[in-house]
Amino acid sequence: MRLKKAGYQGIYLPELGIAMDGTHPDAEYTFVTHAHADHMHRNRSAHTYASGPTLSLMKLRGFRGSSEELAFEEPFITDRFSVTLYPAGHILGSAMIYIESDYGSLLYTGDYRTPPSPATEGFRAPPQVDYLITEATFGLPIYRWKTNEELAEEVRKFAQQTLDEDYTPVFLAYNLGKAQEIMHLLSVLNHPIMIYGAGHKLCSVYDKAGIDLGPYEAYDRDTCEGNILVCPSSALSGGFASNVRKKQIAYCSGWATLESRRTQLTVDKLIPISDHLDFYELIDFCERLSPKKVYITHTPNPDVVKHFLDDRDINSTFLNLEMESDD
Repeated sequence: MRLKKAGYQGIYLPELGIAMDGTHPDAEYTFVTHAHADHMHRNRSAHTYASGPTLSLMKLRGFRGSSEELAFEEPFITDRFSVTLYPAGHILGSAMIYIESDYGSLLYTGDYRTPPSPATEGFRAPPQVDYLITEATFGLPIYRWKTNEELAEEVRKFAQQTLDEDYTPVFLAYNLGKAQEIMHLLSVLNHPIMIYGAGHKLCSVYDKAGIDLGPYEAYDRDTCEGNILVCPSSALSGGFASNVRKKQIAYCSGWATLESRRTQLTVDKLIPISDHLDFYELIDFCERLSPKKVYITHTPNPDVVKHFLDDRDINSTFLNLEMESDD
């Protein structure tokens, strides 16, 4: 089955007429894994299939096309294929796309995390697939995450100690997914939280899904001091909380594994909490599914992932989404 590029970095399956995380002029069906900007599209003419939370978040982020909600683990069946969404554990609504057809079974992961973020629907996957298309954002052995429980304790300890010292804690986290996960982890402190405006409007979808985000409101520069503050890194250069003299800043990302980020961003604390799976979970997941072939995307060095998969007799290749492939 051929794999072609769809949109910015999506995938098109011409034999089945399926586009995933992008649009293609010949696609009959367009599926989106989640609502991050590099995976959602804004093509109004492409009728889009996705989970309910993903569609809600897409609409809040500017999507105005027609759409159809698919429930997790309930097959969508046509005369040529069956598609099932599995919860990906990345952000709320994130899904892996499982396709069954005469060409075999294929799982496209989009972005995923296992063990899952506690602010998601969890993580589940089919027991075996013929072909796997997986991201490998943190595809190097230096990336091994702490447990979710350890990371939660680290987040809460930083916030509480900062408040106890009469400072304002600031968490740097992406507006969608990471910000809400940090808020969920902090909800047990029952301390007022203020979140950057662009992230605040997305929180309603988490509320509707029953994810506890604690006592929160939109960021207000005049009254933010003494609250727990959550914003993306880019907000700091725009003056976010610049009037708060006594503050401590924590950078929350898988990239916080790199000590260089401390000086690059001028932060006080690095918390390596990611919404992607780590290198070892990636290798284990590939081994567990036992595919005939693994296609690797979004990775700093595909040769490293391929080397570890070769050791396990798993056939793999790099899928460059900047190019079309006839494989």
